[in-house]
Amino acid sequence: MLDAQDPRNQNDAWLGADLVIEIVSPDCPTRDTDEKPLDYAEAGILEYWIVNPLTATITVLVLDGVAYVTYGVFARGEHARSKLLDGFSVLVDEVFDAT
Repeated sequence: MLDAQDPRNQNDAWLGADLVIEIVSPDCPTRDTDEKPLDYAEAGILEYWIVNPLTATITVLVLDGVAYVTYGVFARGEHARSKLLDGFSVLVDEVFDAT
C-alpha cells in the first residue's frame, strides 16, 4: 500500500492493495490475463502487473475509472516500469532469468 495509514492495512491481513503482481499460471493462463483483471478492477487495485513466462513479457495495467488500460507491455531488453510508483522498474531479463 502506498499509505501506511490506509485503514485497509490491518495487523493480520490487508484488506486490499494498491499494486498487485501476478505470475501467469501455465495451467490456466486466461485466469490471470482475462479474469483476474476484472476482479482486481472491481476491488479498486490501482495497478496490476502480469508477469507472463509463456511470452516472457510483463504487462502493466493501470486502473482508469472502473477498468484497466494497458500502460505498457515490456519484453526482454526493456525495463517494466510502474506508473503508480515513481522510479520503480525492473529489467525484464532479470525477472525471467532469476533462479
